[in-house]
Amino acid sequence: MNLIVEIPDDVASRLKEAGGDLSRRALEALALEEYKRARLTKPELRRLLGFETRAELDEFLKAHEVFGSYTPADLERDRRDLRRLEF
Repeated sequence: MNLIVEIPDDVASRLKEAGGDLSRRALEALALEEYKRARLTKPELRRLLGFETRAELDEFLKAHEVFGSYTPADLERDRRDLRRLEF
């Protein structure tokens, strides 16, 4: 799907001056917001942004200060795994 966004010329000029590919920045902003609102999963976000690895996606999320929740169940699973690995 192609999406066209109408932006006034003066605003578009200022946004372009900030550098980078404006289309890519718009895509990233939309995708990130949809992920934050739980309307995209991590695999969908990764596919939408064209990242080949989870590490690339994790770096992107970290750069935008988006961190997943870490539940007590996650902690217990990590503790169990570390004990199993004898750490």
